[in-house]
Amino acid sequence: MTYSIVGYDPEAKEWGIAVQSKFIGVGAVVPFAKAGIGAVATQSYANTAYGPQALDLMSQGKTAEEAIELITSDDEERHLRQVGVIDALGNPATFTGEGCYDWAGGQTGKHYAAQGNILVGEDTVKAMGETFESTEGSLAERLLTALNAGQAAGGDSRGMQSASILVVKEAGGYGGFNDRYIDLRVDDHPDPINELIRIFNLHQLYFAPSKPERVVLVEGEIEEVLRTELTRLGYYKEGKSLQQSLRDYLHTENFEMREQEENMIDLDVLEFMKKQN
Repeated sequence: MTYSIVGYDPEAKEWGIAVQSKFIGVGAVVPFAKAGIGAVATQSYANTAYGPQALDLMSQGKTAEEAIELITSDDEERHLRQVGVIDALGNPATFTGEGCYDWAGGQTGKHYAAQGNILVGEDTVKAMGETFESTEGSLAERLLTALNAGQAAGGDSRGMQSASILVVKEAGGYGGFNDRYIDLRVDDHPDPINELIRIFNLHQLYFAPSKPERVVLVEGEIEEVLRTELTRLGYYKEGKSLQQSLRDYLHTENFEMREQEENMIDLDVLEFMKKQN
């Protein structure tokens, strides 16, 4: 009922999973990952113990292939399981039990494993793999683009319901306190992949570093537009400086990561501001 892709970015040292399913809340079942260790997607009558077990084995130095062999060997219902794994070095492995509902299968390539079951056909898995290999950008962008390509190639034969993406890196989480760099879910939606992409883009707006070329001085037309928008949104009032009004907006709207030096603004924030009701 599910198709997924696990991947690795050797330069950014990121491991991740993107998944879509005709199943509510797939993000609570399929993806497991740990920075410096690897990533796991467990699906098709998912044995959720596979995630922690495989990560534990890989933390002991086992490869992705060895981890799959070990976690499936003692499972009496392994013929119903499907799992994809990436280890610490980006080595991929995938397993599809002979009892998984057609179409079911997987493939591996450089730093990825793609798999799915109850698919329209194998084109979904092929499209995910080919797209991941040919797409540039961050690991999250490549995973989401690959997932979308899988849907375009047929996807789950029963339709769509939920999708999620999980990407981990050392100290990648909010405040640097954990490794959950990106952890986003769409639990029930008629178009979950595009909704997940929308939420991801919003996540990047809030948490990705500002692009230097988008940071400008608040002067001239920019100053006029900023004053107009802050007034419209109720932040700029008589007796209050424009700088303080902007600071209040940024802190209220959770844009602390986009706050600049005094009299500077990130144009991405201003564009977002202009679209707010």
